[in-house]
This record gives sequence, structure tokens and C-alpha cells, in this order.
Amino acid sequence: MTSETTRQTTQKTTHQTTEKTAQQIGRKRKAAPTEAVPQGPAVTVVIPTIGRPSLAATLAAIDPQDGSEVIVVDDRPEDGAEALPVPARVRVLRSGGRGPAAARNVGWRAATTPWVAFLDDDVVPGPGWARALAADLARLPAHVGGSQGRLEVPLPGSAEGRRPTDAERNTAGLAGADWITADMAYRRAALEATGGFDERFPGAYREDADLAIRVERAGFCLVKGERLTRHPVRADGFWSSVRFQRGNASDALMRQAYGRDWRLFVGGHPGRLRRHALTTGAGLLALTLAAAGVRNGRRTRLAAGAAGLAWLGLTAEFAWARIAPGPRTPEEIWRMAVTSVVIPPVACAHRLRGELAVRTGRRP
Repeated sequence: MTSETTRQTTQKTTHQTTEKTAQQIGRKRKAAPTEAVPQGPAVTVVIPTIGRPSLAATLAAIDPQDGSEVIVVDDRPEDGAEALPVPARVRVLRSGGRGPAAARNVGWRAATTPWVAFLDDDVVPGPGWARALAADLARLPAHVGGSQGRLEVPLPGSAEGRRPTDAERNTAGLAGADWITADMAYRRAALEATGGFDERFPGAYREDADLAIRVERAGFCLVKGERLTRHPVRADGFWSSVRFQRGNASDALMRQAYGRDWRLFVGGHPGRLRRHALTTGAGLLALTLAAAGVRNGRRTRLAAGAAGLAWLGLTAEFAWARIAPGPRTPEEIWRMAVTSVVIPPVACAHRLRGELAVRTGRRP
């Protein structure tokens, strides 16, 4: 009887102790943070840069507590370049000024993680980006080779109802672009299968689309994630739209690699190169006939006038296509008028340079 009473007392005491311990654990669990980082695969973040001031905001937006390695690849020419002002936790490599494709290759080849997330040095990852990236990559099947983040382009003046300028619309177009490396994570196996970025692409144009095509042809598929990154609009100066025409040289590489219908693979619009060629041809013909007309008489001068009117009409159509959707301020109209005269011949010159480079095996 005494033994039975002792056993019951012991069981009761043990039960009470266990219940009390469980309550304490429960209180500790309730006090724990509710926003834990998802246990996704290990990721290395690679950011190529030419030392733009915007890099600081990009790095500041990446939470150092998430544990991801961050590699910044300095693509400035090595002679006389000062050290980049980056946090101590950031690993810095150099690529010798060979362009963003080569810089990204240096970065991912130095990484050892199964995933590599590429960011541009002028974007700002959104709050909780690292957690969202981990969630995007977690549980992806092996045949998925890449995951793109959502890109948002805040337009200056939108709150006041101002229509975007030509330069702002160009930047805003990135928000709907597929597989761009402003925020694009690739499985290391996919990068190894394709050899990474094609370093023949000299600038930040088409090299990301080319890689996406090759990754898909290697048997992987690409998906879009939920993480958010913002791409601020930056002021690039009066002639930025003219400098942008350098990308026409990269289009020659795309045509060589994927044929005349290469735009079908990247979802791009047809472009205006043919109209630019027609505009440039009309202008050159007008100048040639005008010079010849000084010696050859009235008919030649009339032909020169007709060619000149054709050039003027094509140029005016191009300028209005850029002015109409914009704010139509005097500054914007002047900028569009001037650059619309310069862009067609510059675009054709860059495309010819690219085609010549492709045929001679050189880099555009």
C-alpha cells in the first residue's frame, strides 16, 4: 500500500514537472522571432562594378546576417584604380576591365555554392531580399537552372502625374524584361554546363539574354521568383540615348548565334534598325546629290531636295515617336530633336562594326 502510494506520488510529481517544463518551452517558443530565414540552398551574391557610387546602396541592402557570401568584381582597368569602399565582409576580385560578362564569370567561378545570384551595381534589393531569395530557391527541382527576381522601376515625377521622359521609359522597360542580370540567380550546374557568360559581349547588353538561351538549350528551365529588387532611374546625361546605340554591335553577335529570328528567343521588339538605315541612306544621298548638283544642274538638285525631304520626314517621325509619350517640356523636346538626328547613323555604324567583328572573329 505504501509502495503504491509512493509510485502514484512520483508519477504525479513527474507529470507536473513535465507539464511545467513544456509550458516554459512553449513560452520560449512564443518569444522566438517569427521571421526566420528559410533554409534554402547556399548562395553566393556576385556584383560586377565599375566603381559607380550606387554600389554602396546595393551592398547596404543585402543583410549581412543572412550568411551569404558577397563577391564584388571590380571591372575597372587595373592601372591606378583605387580600392573600392566596400564593407569588410565583402570579397573583392578584379577582372581587368573586360566587361560585365567577364566580370560575372570571374565571380561565379570563385564561388563554391550551388547557387549564384547576380545583381547589378545600380539596383537596390528590397527589404528581406535574402530571405525571399532563399524562399525562391528552396525546393526548386534539379531541372530548374535559374530564378529571376521581380524588378521594380520607380519613376521620378509619377506621384505628380508627370509623364516619363525617353530615358526614364527606357529604364522602366527593364521591369518587363526576361532573365536580365539586374537580379538573376543561376544554379552552378547550369553555369558550368554552358561555360557561363559569353565574354565576346563587350557591354551590359544581350549577354544575359544569350546566357538564358544557352541554359534553356542545355536542358534547364528558368522561373520567376517573388523577391523584389528596385532599379532607380539615374541621370545619364544629354547623350545617353546615343551611347545606348553601342548595343547594336551586340545584336550582330545574337544574329550570328541564333539566326535572323533571334529576337523571338528573347522576347524583344523588332527595333528600328531598318528605319535607321533608311534614314541614314536618305541623308547621305541628299548630301551626295547636293554636292554633285552644284556642278550637274537642276535635276540633280531636285533629286537632292527629294532625298532631303525623305530624310527630314523619317527623322521627324522618329523624334515625334519619342516626344509624344513624354512630358513635352522644352528641354525634353530639344533633347529628342537633337539626338533623333544623331541616333540613326550612330546605330548603323555600331551595327556595321559588330558585323565586321563577327566576320573577322574579333570582339565587337
